[in-house]
Amino acid sequence: MAHPFAAVPLGFSVMGRETLWWGGCAWDSFALPHLLADEPEVLVASRCPGCGVALAWVVDRDAPPTGAEIAHFLIPAARMWDDVVHTCGHQRLFCSEECVAAWLKRTGHERGYVMDLGTLWRLAQSWYAGRLDRGYQRREPSEAKEYFRSVGLRGPFWGL
Repeated sequence: MAHPFAAVPLGFSVMGRETLWWGGCAWDSFALPHLLADEPEVLVASRCPGCGVALAWVVDRDAPPTGAEIAHFLIPAARMWDDVVHTCGHQRLFCSEECVAAWLKRTGHERGYVMDLGTLWRLAQSWYAGRLDRGYQRREPSEAKEYFRSVGLRGPFWGL
């Protein structure tokens, strides 16, 4: 993985005008149009892990996509880098709370953090700013906490 890009399919396809990428997770997939200057919008596609329904959104830099679907993040921010592939594999988009509940029951996982598409879009919007520039360094935990606050995330899941 070279966040937000993945070299193998992890559940998200992200289609630009001429290029198809694999997103590592919901967060990464929604970040791509913010990062790629030549792609003002992309089509993000996935399947709901709860019911298997195909899901797709046009994601751009101007505003969050519409829809009642939700994102579920299983792994708390403080542990996301412990096993980043496991973390990314469990940042998924669902049709509804009912689909999250069905998936949790089937997998035996505890409920993580649920957010609407607008919050996911704001989280992704500037997270990777500068990622394609030489010398990019990922955020330190203190910087990440401030960023999480700035997009409206609160609570112990985010280390706040």
